[in-house]
Amino acid sequence: MQIAADSHQVIQVRGARENNLTDISLDIPKRRLTVFTGVSGSGKSSLVFGTIAAESQRMINETYTAFVQSFMPSLGRPDVDGLHNLSAAIVVDQERMGANSRSTVGTATDASTMLRIIFSRLGVPHVGSSTAFSFNSPDGMCPNCEGIGQVSDIDVDQLVDRELSLNEGAITVPGFAVDTWYWQIMANSGFYSPDTKLKDFTEREWADFLHMGQVKVKVGSNNFTYEGLVTKIQRTYLSKDRESMQAHIRAFVDRAVVFTDCPACGGTRLGAAALSSRIEGMNIAECSALQISDLAAFVRRIDDPGVAPLLANLRDLLDSLVEIGLGYLSLDRPSGTLSGGEAQRVKMVRHLGSSLTDITYVFDEPTTGLHPHDIRRMNDLLLRLRDKGNTVLVVEHKPEVIAIADHVVDLGPGAGTAGGRLCYAGDVAGLRTSGTLTGRHLEHRARLKESVRSPRGHLSVKGADLHNLKDVSVEVPLGVLTVVTGVAGSGKSSLVHGYLAGQDGVVVADQSPIRGSRRSNPATYTGLLGPIRTAFAKANGVKAALFSANSEGACPKCNGLGLVYTDLAMMAAVASVCEECEGRRFTPEVLTYRLRGKNISEVLNMPVTEAHAFFPTGQARAVLGRLVDVGLSYLRLGQPLNTLSGGERQRLKLAISMAEKSSTYILDEPTTGLHMADVDKLLALLDRLVDDGNSVIVIEHHQAVMAHADWIVDIGPGGGHSGGAVVFEGTPAQLVAGADTLTARHLREYVGG
Repeated sequence: MQIAADSHQVIQVRGARENNLTDISLDIPKRRLTVFTGVSGSGKSSLVFGTIAAESQRMINETYTAFVQSFMPSLGRPDVDGLHNLSAAIVVDQERMGANSRSTVGTATDASTMLRIIFSRLGVPHVGSSTAFSFNSPDGMCPNCEGIGQVSDIDVDQLVDRELSLNEGAITVPGFAVDTWYWQIMANSGFYSPDTKLKDFTEREWADFLHMGQVKVKVGSNNFTYEGLVTKIQRTYLSKDRESMQAHIRAFVDRAVVFTDCPACGGTRLGAAALSSRIEGMNIAECSALQISDLAAFVRRIDDPGVAPLLANLRDLLDSLVEIGLGYLSLDRPSGTLSGGEAQRVKMVRHLGSSLTDITYVFDEPTTGLHPHDIRRMNDLLLRLRDKGNTVLVVEHKPEVIAIADHVVDLGPGAGTAGGRLCYAGDVAGLRTSGTLTGRHLEHRARLKESVRSPRGHLSVKGADLHNLKDVSVEVPLGVLTVVTGVAGSGKSSLVHGYLAGQDGVVVADQSPIRGSRRSNPATYTGLLGPIRTAFAKANGVKAALFSANSEGACPKCNGLGLVYTDLAMMAAVASVCEECEGRRFTPEVLTYRLRGKNISEVLNMPVTEAHAFFPTGQARAVLGRLVDVGLSYLRLGQPLNTLSGGERQRLKLAISMAEKSSTYILDEPTTGLHMADVDKLLALLDRLVDDGNSVIVIEHHQAVMAHADWIVDIGPGGGHSGGAVVFEGTPAQLVAGADTLTARHLREYVGG
């Protein structure tokens, strides 16, 4: 007998039009693994995140009271006719975890909580409840550093030159030069003479100069508030968020403030009582500092019926972390230091242990930052999530992940306005014969280079020992394409960012967020807006400032944003399109000025390819040409930067640095977010950079990039303390022919397959 509740086997999407989607309708099977493919900008994220996940989360949020909703982000209704049979969606993305200094891998995965309970039951001597082992609770934290593990100290010699007097300019802090306002209060305070060299101050004068609290002093006929130099700096600079400081002040603070391990707890964050309690000779801080793979072995040796269920849970959690390729982390590693891929995998482990089922899990390129060896483990985890009875939706480009899908949705055929259509939906076998771009590239393999370029010189690194590197010395060839590879946690980033990035003439294009507001867009960020404004001003005989939405030409109602943010007191602010300019961002007067038939708003709404054809000469065309070269032809010139993915941000930075006369480029996983067809374009771009006389160093796991390299440096053999050594240096052909590293095995299989 058919029960009505059993008939909801598919998520039905009807008439989706979010961003560039062209009114598409499709069914997605529930409790199956569906992979969404297509070139960058084809509309995958608009469908999966912007439509399905967004609507599910919006409907869940609406079940809360207005008061609770006021603390949640306000989600607009996606542009879609109908979504049916949705289940609760959890998005596991690559946003880095908050940089809160109290959050560690242990607290983020609940491993620390379980470990604390085990120590509170079995630790000798017995110390008390589990909160006595928590550095986030007054019972357990070190009283000196309040559980942070570090204390900040001001290096006085970065503030003053003791050989000089105040009149000679002894204070070197920004804003305290001779005759400035702050300086005058200090020099005329009467607590010491401005003519005495600081090294000759008495103890009392030195204390007043540096550490005195706020006191009123009379200078002439006026009253002023005086405070010691260190006191003032702590109040004015150190209480501010580092990110919000101006660059020169941030540089000063980085110089002057020294963070050292807390002398009381030795950086362990815990009080003496918690550190005294041990199991098998280990205290909880030593357990948290162990590599997770070693901690798992330690936990297996503990056997006590009183905490048996808890031990079993902790073992499973630690084994999952090892299995997903994070065995090289430790529980005391601060969450803010994890890469996007690592953060995503830590969140994933949390969900694996969850007893919830029938959830829709949405993953954004879960293989980012993963060596082919680790991708197999990731695939197992995705399948385990599905087998628990969940619907798993994955946006992914890697053929290894597409191969395990139960169902594939291919969007395209191109990017931006040339995309947003449903090209194929069905199983993997059908995709292979479908003739779509993805189908054709599924079996596509980059071949090993016939001949490699010879180096023009070397960047040398001697005795590198940052993080897990073991006294590594390596010569990185210049004038060629070098790929640095190795499994997750092997030490690639430590080597490249720690030792190569700081050298002269080296430009780093990474995936970190671009500092900028919702006003920044590709046109402002790349400097493209300058020549565009000038062209408009020239054609119309008016001044260029009119054509900036951040200046005179801005619509007065929305200040040139195109959106009006309405604050609803208890509810979150709601963004709505500005009624006056209808989202065009400029005053009606500015929109009457035209350049070859288009107004400024229409030009900023063009995708890069269209604009490239629109500006046939000059500086604008050069900038647009570089954006096309890096594969961003589908971006709109006026698209806010906060809507770009990590891979898009990196390619935008690369386009900008290509304009500078650099000699060495460092790219961190440039294939992130690239379709297999676009990887070929990226390789052509890297070739062009090298042929123009530059050196390119790439941290990468993609076998196509490895096969295309002139030189490979393989770091390993494993992650964490089983990594940190150079296991191979040479050409890709030598790696495939003779080496026995994990990379060699996978590249051999790729080239042979």
